[in-house]
Amino acid sequence: MATQHSRSAARLMMAPAVILLLGWMLVPLTMTLYFSFRKYLPLRGGDLGWTGFDNFTRFVSSSAFWPSVQATLLIVGGVLVITTILGVLIAMLLDQPMWGQGPVRILVIAPFFVMPTVSALVWKNMFMDPVNGVLAHLWKFFGAEPISWLSEASMQSIILIVSWQWLPFATLILLTAIQSLDSEQLEASEMDGAPILKRFWYIILPHLSRAISVVILIQTIFLLGIFAEIFVTTGGSFGTKTLTYLIYQRVLESQNVGLGSAGGVYAIILANIIAVFLMRIVGKNLDN
Repeated sequence: MATQHSRSAARLMMAPAVILLLGWMLVPLTMTLYFSFRKYLPLRGGDLGWTGFDNFTRFVSSSAFWPSVQATLLIVGGVLVITTILGVLIAMLLDQPMWGQGPVRILVIAPFFVMPTVSALVWKNMFMDPVNGVLAHLWKFFGAEPISWLSEASMQSIILIVSWQWLPFATLILLTAIQSLDSEQLEASEMDGAPILKRFWYIILPHLSRAISVVILIQTIFLLGIFAEIFVTTGGSFGTKTLTYLIYQRVLESQNVGLGSAGGVYAIILANIIAVFLMRIVGKNLDN
C-alpha cells in the first residue's frame, strides 16, 4: 500500500509535466479569448482597442458561418460512415488466413502515415486531375466523359481523400478487436448452422461496438479541425469551406486576428458540444 510519503513524491515528480501540459493548453486558449474581445489588425494599425462582443456578432452573422459549420459536420459524418463500415469489412478480411498476410496489413495501414498535405496533392494531381488523372483515363476507357472532381463533386472528393487517410486507423483498431474475439463462439455458431450474416450481426458486431465507439470518438476530435486537405485541393471553394478554413481566412487573408479569434472560440464551443455528446454515448457503450 502506498504511503503518504510515496504519494507526495509521486505528485512532486508529476508536477512539472502537469504544469507544462496546462501551460501548453491554457496559454493559447487565454490569448484566443483575449484577442476575441479586441480589434487587432496587425497590418492595419495593430491593436485598436476593446470591442466587446462585436467580433462574435460579426463572425456568427457572416453569410459564410453556418455553411462552414454545415460543411464541417458533413465531412465529419461522411468520413465516419465510410471509415467505420469499410474498416469493419477490411478488418474481417485481414483476420482471415491468407498468403502474405503481414505485408498486406502493412500496405493497408501505410496511408495513415502519409502527411495530409502530401496525400491531398497525390489525389489532386494523380487521381482527380480531369485531363491526366487516373480516374479521367478510367472514365475514358469506359467511354464516359471525365469528371472535374474538385469542382463538380468537391465535397465528395474531400470526403474520399480524408477517408483514405483515416481508414487505416479504423481498420487497425477494429482488427485488434476482432482478434480478441473468442473463436469458440464463432465455431459453436457455425456448428449450429447459423448463417454468416447472423454470426456477424449477433456475435461479431456486438463485440466490435466498443472499438467502433473509440474509432468514432478519436476520429471526430481530429476531423473537426480538418484544414490541409481543403487548402491544397479546393481552397475552400465549391462549398467545402469548413469552420477551420473560415477562421484561417479571417486571420491570414483578412488580417483580422480579433475576428478569427472569435471564430476560434466558436470552434471550441462546437467541438466541446460534440465531444460531450459522443462521450455520453461512448461512456454508456463502454459500461455495457
